[in-house]
Parts: sequence; C-alpha cells; structure tokens
Amino acid sequence: MSSSERRLEFRNYFQDNLGSRMVTDKIVKIIVIACVAIAIIPLGSILVDVVRMGVEIISFEFLTALPGAAGSGEGGIANSIQGTFIMIGMTSAIGIPIGVLSGIYVAEYANSRVGKMIRFFNDVMMQFPSIVFGIFAFLFIVLVLGKFNLWAGAVALSLIMFPIIARTTEEALKLIPDTYREAGHALGIPKAIVTVKILLTAAKGGIVTGIMLSVARIAGETAPLIMTILGSKGWFRGTESAMDALPLTIWRLSLLPYDDAVMFGWGAALVLITILLVLNMSVRYLVLHRKGGSGSLGMFMRITGGKK
Repeated sequence: MSSSERRLEFRNYFQDNLGSRMVTDKIVKIIVIACVAIAIIPLGSILVDVVRMGVEIISFEFLTALPGAAGSGEGGIANSIQGTFIMIGMTSAIGIPIGVLSGIYVAEYANSRVGKMIRFFNDVMMQFPSIVFGIFAFLFIVLVLGKFNLWAGAVALSLIMFPIIARTTEEALKLIPDTYREAGHALGIPKAIVTVKILLTAAKGGIVTGIMLSVARIAGETAPLIMTILGSKGWFRGTESAMDALPLTIWRLSLLPYDDAVMFGWGAALVLITILLVLNMSVRYLVLHRKGGSGSLGMFMRITGGKK
C-alpha cells in the first residue's frame, strides 16, 4: 500500500470516528463542569450566608470593643481578633520552620528508608483528629503548668500545621528540574547553598501555598483551643494565661439561646474569613509577585556572580 493510500485510509477512519469522539468530548466536559458545580455550590452558599448574616452586625464597636453580657447585643470581639493574630503568629513561628526543614530533608537529604519513614509519619499526623493534639497539649503542658496558656495552644496547632507544610515543601522541591542542582554542583556551590538559595527560591510558589493552607487550617480549629487556651473576655495578658480566639468565640456564641449572640457569631465568622483572605492575598503578593528579579534564574545568577 502506497503512502497516499495510507493517508486516504487514515483520513477516512478519522472522519468516521469524528462524530463519536466529539460526542465523547462533550460528555466529558459536561461531567467535569457538573463536578465543579457540585464542589463550588455548597461552598458558595456557605460564603453567601456568612456574608449576608454577618455584615448586618459589623460595626466599629463590634471590631474594637470587648465582649458585653451574653445576649445583650452590646460589646464586640476585639479580644478574639487580637488572640487570633497572636495564635497564628506563635503557631507559625513554631510550625513553619519545622515543616519547611522537614520537607527539605525528606526531598534532598534523606535516604529512601528514612525518607519513607518520615513521609509515613507526616501522612499519619495529617489524618489525626485535631482534638488528639489538643489532648496531648493539655496533658503535657496545661497540666504541667497548672493553667491554660498560649504555649499549649501554639504547640497543639503547630502539630497540625507542620505536616502539611512538610509534605507540600517536599512535593514542591521534587518538581524542580535536576538541572538546577547539577548546575550548582558543577560550579562548586555547596549543596546547602544550592538548596536554600536556588531550590527554595524556585519552589517558593508551592511552599507558600502549603503554608497558607496550613494557616487557614489552624485559624479555624476550635477543639484544640478548648483544651489549651480555654477562652477569655479580656485582653491578652501574657503567654502563660488563658486568652480568646475567633473560633472559640464563634463556638460559644452558637451555643447561646439569644438571637443577638447568634448574630455576633455570624459576624465573628465573617471577620475570620476576611482575615484569612487578606493574609492569603498579602503573603502571596509580597512573596510571589515582588519585582526586582526574585526568580530562580536571578537568584542563581547572583549566587554565581553573574549578571542578568
């Protein structure tokens, strides 16, 4: 069979199957769109309800005043907002370095057996119910110190945080081509410098995403905080005393049989979502969209003494 006859046969076969393939393509597109809608509609309905109910209670007093009497409709959630920022900051100071360093070790330094073991324990910790970490911190910190405190809450939440960061850091580093590593080693750059200055810079998008996912996870946790910081109606008084946070406030207000308390809970939920949204957008803009040659190529050239 000549080449022209083969092309003609292929063209006829292609035209004969075009209709069925187009139908299959449309069916797959419909299924994908339906799956996306199934995933988005519940989330969108929750966000719409939170905004619709919470915006009615938002005011300057609500954001800056201490809580009033239960069900009175007076006061605010300022201490809860303060406690949430402190808790996120303290937890991040503990969990982010441990998570990033663990991910680097598993991806770049660990042999297969050690790497598999660390990866296994990371995956197991990611599946633990959050109350387990709260009980752990309660037994080993709260009972030892004899009082609810910030350190117990930060430790409990950091145990939730660092496995997420470790796994995302590992996967982000694995996506970096080996040519980056080979180029650095060929120029005599130590492996630690290649890892920190080149690979982490190239993988910063995935690492930042993992960090922000973990921050969103811990910011909404309630069960560990019940066991560790308990809650308070006053301002933050130190790391060794009880304090409040928005998840605790939302949980307490939702249990009260007062309409004003429920409305305050909706407002607190809206504030928490807004805080997470602003933090996410700010961090991603500052880290991922800075100008001035912060990309991996620019960093590599600065390390090796070259010019861009």
